Amino acid sequence: MARGAEGSSGAAMAATRLELNLMRLLSRCEALAAERRDPEEWRLEKYVAALEDMLRELKKQSSKPAPELLNEYSRKVDFLKGLLEAEKLPSSTEKALANQFLAPGRTPTTAKERTPATKTVHLQTKARCTGQMRSELLGTDPLAADDSEELTIRKRKGLTPDEKQSAVELDAVLQHHQDMQEKLAEEMLSLARSLKNNTLAAQNVIKQDNQTLSHSLRMADQNFEKLKDESDRLEQHAKKSVNWLLWIMLIVVCFIFISMILFIRIFPKLK
Repeated sequence: MARGAEGSSGAAMAATRLELNLMRLLSRCEALAAERRDPEEWRLEKYVAALEDMLRELKKQSSKPAPELLNEYSRKVDFLKGLLEAEKLPSSTEKALANQFLAPGRTPTTAKERTPATKTVHLQTKARCTGQMRSELLGTDPLAADDSEELTIRKRKGLTPDEKQSAVELDAVLQHHQDMQEKLAEEMLSLARSLKNNTLAAQNVIKQDNQTLSHSLRMADQNFEKLKDESDRLEQHAKKSVNWLLWIMLIVVCFIFISMILFIRIFPKLK
């Protein structure tokens, strides 16, 4: 019994140690995600992969955390994974659309956090994408736009009136770009519908042309059959005419031959 209790205690300690390591690595990943990273930076992607492995191991433990806590861990890991996938997209518009569908964590990872770090990262990423879109539209420096947006996000939780005003302006900018994205989505949907209608119209025209062509081919086949029949009849008629002419000539020759014999018989040779 004592050994069984010791085994259960060791399993609980292992699970707790694994959860602590998961929380530490998750906090480290959130800190890395909040920083501006080089495009060739590889640590965050490796850390997120390790988080996925640790989360799978944690779910297999007998003394695993509560389901709500596990769901929160999964939510944060999925957010970081989606953030990495969004950063690999080619255009800022696609990045902004991908970030719209990311779901950050709902609770802080550590006791030092006043708000979930993933929410801050989400706001920073949206602001960065917004700055990049603005720089592409206005032809300004994207790095300067990113610095301005990130500075505004980092001061979002301040208590001074200027910081509150910056947060309100950031919300207005994000709302404006969200409205622009929705308008673009509606225009793309309208274009898709127009393309679909044009495609259906082209299909109908092609279908009618195919029907006309099929009818023309059938008429050509019928005319060819009729022409063939008429040619056969004409050939047979020509053969019949030749036969009658041959018989007439034979009769005339026979008549002449008989007439000559009769003439010789009737008029003998003069001596």
